[in-house]
This record gives sequence, structure tokens and C-alpha cells, in this order.
Amino acid sequence: MDRIEFLRNKMTEIAFDKGFTSNEAITTSQELDKLLNLYESMKQVNGQKKVE
Repeated sequence: MDRIEFLRNKMTEIAFDKGFTSNEAITTSQELDKLLNLYESMKQVNGQKKVE
């Protein structure tokens, strides 16, 4: 969760400083997306284990 918050803040700063379509903003956004997808997958797996 800490890494997610860090990347959100970093992406926002980069987007405002260098533009929302800058390479750095896009790269950071993609890294954040991967982390969020992983987090959601882990939540689903953990949720299924609790049901069983």
C-alpha cells in the first residue's frame, strides 16, 4: 500500500510539472497500474480463501 501511495503522489507531481503525457508520467502511471492490478488480484485470491 505504501508503494501505491508513493507512486500516486509521484505521478501527480510529474504530471503537473512535465505534463500528463510526458514519458515519465506515462511510465509511472503504467507502474502504478501494474501494482494496482496485482493488489486487486491478491485481494480476490484472499477473499476466495476466506469463503472456502
